[in-house]
Amino acid sequence: MARLRARRPRVMVAARALLFWALVYSYCGVCACIAGLRLLWSIGRRPGDTFRWVVRENPPACLNDPSLGTHCYVRIKDSGLRFHYVAAGERGKPLMLLLHGFPEFWYSWRHQLREFKSEYRVVALDLRGYGETDAPSHKENYKLDCLITDIKDILESLGYNKCVLVGHDWGGMIAWLVAICFPEMVTKLIVVNFPHPSVFTEYILRHPSQLIKSGYYFFFQMPWFPEFMFTLNDFKVLKSLFTSQATGIGRKGCRLTAEDIEAYLYVFSQPGALTGPINHYRNIFSCLPLQHHEVIMPTLLLWGEKDAFMEVEMAEITRIYVKNHFRLTILSEASHWLQQDQPDIVNKLIWTFLKEETIRKRE
Repeated sequence: MARLRARRPRVMVAARALLFWALVYSYCGVCACIAGLRLLWSIGRRPGDTFRWVVRENPPACLNDPSLGTHCYVRIKDSGLRFHYVAAGERGKPLMLLLHGFPEFWYSWRHQLREFKSEYRVVALDLRGYGETDAPSHKENYKLDCLITDIKDILESLGYNKCVLVGHDWGGMIAWLVAICFPEMVTKLIVVNFPHPSVFTEYILRHPSQLIKSGYYFFFQMPWFPEFMFTLNDFKVLKSLFTSQATGIGRKGCRLTAEDIEAYLYVFSQPGALTGPINHYRNIFSCLPLQHHEVIMPTLLLWGEKDAFMEVEMAEITRIYVKNHFRLTILSEASHWLQQDQPDIVNKLIWTFLKEETIRKRE
């Protein structure tokens, strides 16, 4: 009888794990079927255009705009990976490290590079697998532990032991986890449109509407097919993410110019350029459930209420995981791409947060 009781918890854990992975792969199959139907619809409507895509050979001028900063590289000793970043502001000033989301790269922080270089050494990173940063070929190289350690190693390689850490979307997820794992390295945390990871994992399991909005997490578990779907109709999906009425920057926002769009197309049209970014998501379910970790540094959470991918209710729940000053600002007309959509407002809110923290310390 005692043995049966001892086995019962193990059986329950195994049953829950089996159910969890059954749900993951079932939903993955549903997303794949929907993508397949879209592919057939596209072939039926425009068979000649569906499989047409162009590799952009020359970068648009905006990517080499000197007002944005200097293109730099750093090689990490332990991993051997070379990371690309753009830096603005004088060396020796406090470091502000910017982590982009998906499908973005350092250029998504162009407005912040110009704005904060007066008082900070601003570094906009290409995350592992993105842009000009090295992209390991195996998906195991994109586990959260690796991504978190990357930020620690980069910080040290730049000659700093602490920074103001800013993250958007997937970069926001990484920023939360860095703040949790290496709190001594983060003086202030600023996250744009991503809740505390524990809030996200709990909320998505209890709210089918958020599960649907996060369907791409499941779709990306498939090999090669997601990358293929992105290339259709000359990267139509990529363009529509930023420009469509459903997911893009709204009419009142700072819309991307044709050159901005071309910058994204240049980066992601390169052979194999989508595999590294999507590999970030291919390990996420093996890392769940995340521990209930608290954040102990002053934190600013900015949120675009019109976010097509993240429900705004998660923003307020995040408050319970921050055991320090927490400021939440929700912008009613802003999209998921907040720092590009409303750059002037975002920059002003960040300045206010940074300066009020300085005043609070003096008092």
